[in-house]
Amino acid sequence: MNIKGIRGLSVILVALIMIAGGCASEKLSTPAEVRGTWLTTTANDAIASPVKTAATMKRLRDIGLNTVYVECWKNGYTEFPSDVMREAIGVLMKVNPSPGGPAIQRDLLAESVREAHRNGLRCIAWFEYGFMAAYKDTHNELRARRDWIVLNQDGGDVAKNGFVWLNPLHPDAQNLLIGIVVEAVKKYDLDGVQLDDRIVWPSLEMGYDDFTKKAYAAEHDGKQPPADIRDAQWCAWREKKVSEFARRFVREVRQANPKIVISLSPGPHPWAKENYLCDWPAWSRWDRRGGETWDEFIPQCYRLNYADFAKSWQDQLAAIGSRRKDLIAGIRVVGDGPDLSWDDLKKSIELTRASGAGGHCLWFSRGVLDLYPEQLKAFYRSR
Repeated sequence: MNIKGIRGLSVILVALIMIAGGCASEKLSTPAEVRGTWLTTTANDAIASPVKTAATMKRLRDIGLNTVYVECWKNGYTEFPSDVMREAIGVLMKVNPSPGGPAIQRDLLAESVREAHRNGLRCIAWFEYGFMAAYKDTHNELRARRDWIVLNQDGGDVAKNGFVWLNPLHPDAQNLLIGIVVEAVKKYDLDGVQLDDRIVWPSLEMGYDDFTKKAYAAEHDGKQPPADIRDAQWCAWREKKVSEFARRFVREVRQANPKIVISLSPGPHPWAKENYLCDWPAWSRWDRRGGETWDEFIPQCYRLNYADFAKSWQDQLAAIGSRRKDLIAGIRVVGDGPDLSWDDLKKSIELTRASGAGGHCLWFSRGVLDLYPEQLKAFYRSR
């Protein structure tokens, strides 16, 4: 064999070694088209054990996906060992049990990164719960921190979606969320991190706890927040506070790792602004040169049919403006209500491609693995 042939063989061997070892030295670059899905411990067993995680990552690669968004922060606990959480609540980690199984101590994030990279998949750590502390029927250590919890006018701590939320204004709550994300970024060979529509106000009814009322009064000559939850000034003030946190979040995560992808999966615009006081399209227009912006936006255009998805998708395209390549469609395949038909799913993906967007992400992996694995595999191979 000549020198050129030896060098070529060496390149191939190095590539194979990197895949086998999890590509630990290099993060995977963003593909021309993101083909992603979310992996969760709820309502399926795709990542219920290390063996399951390994098999799932291989299947997703074989189907044709290139990116996974993996749950790692849920119901008041990290699903990786966290010194930040141990200091805050005395619990290092807790992984949600598989359906019908006991809770076990396993570093879900470590095994997910390893198995994703072994299969050439980008691995984005999905901090699913954001500021959500607990489900309404859950009484955990985080919910017990009453000074951190946001309340409604009656003093209730359960928001309209049935969850208890940390106060997005409270510095300790902010430090906790940023702290666990930065900790993960420094500890693991992640390709990115993602927050979603839980870094905002849980609903317009919330914000009448003592901490928020004092913060509002300090900036309004001692006046208390209006009783009208839709008061324009009251809403604008809360929206501004969410945006300030969002800017702080990306700044501090970027400082921890300048190369990390910082992803946001918000509610669709304008619904997110009207109900969560989250004007994420405005965040997309922040000056990118300063590093204080999000790299990708995956609005949750979760609709039951193609016609409704197409309408919502046009709203997102209009909102994102010139950053269309950083817009990825969140498409619901399964969930509450009937499953999306294969024809509607195919047309939804084709629409995102025709619009020049950055790709699509499917909610959630059960729809990919159990409903349409063969259809998606054939679709990706033909296009």
